[in-house]
Amino acid sequence: MEPLRILITAIALLAIAAVGGLVMAGLRFAGKDYPPSWLAMLHGALATAALALLIYAAATVGLPGLAIAAIVLFLLAGAGGAVLNLGYHWNRRALPKGIVVVHALVAVTGFIILIIATWSAHG
Repeated sequence: MEPLRILITAIALLAIAAVGGLVMAGLRFAGKDYPPSWLAMLHGALATAALALLIYAAATVGLPGLAIAAIVLFLLAGAGGAVLNLGYHWNRRALPKGIVVVHALVAVTGFIILIIATWSAHG
């Protein structure tokens, strides 16, 4: 397994998950209390798959330090996503906009750091 290929695969999965996240945030800020369940599940599944791949790579083939920092941020974003899903969406309660924004900011920061780590590993 090549670390660079793993990083690129994780970026692709996270980019698709991010599109779903943008759609869900747009729905919430447009006045809908919570997104469709299928979209929330797809978003979480793609992000979780990318995170699992990154953790596996970190434990087996090794990843750059910046990628490890991104993993930590994705774990935090995932915790926020779990709170949004289990604490609010599951109970059909409106998602708190503040948690949505923090979740997104942490995930985007992790994504940018992962891109930088990948770029550095490539060059």
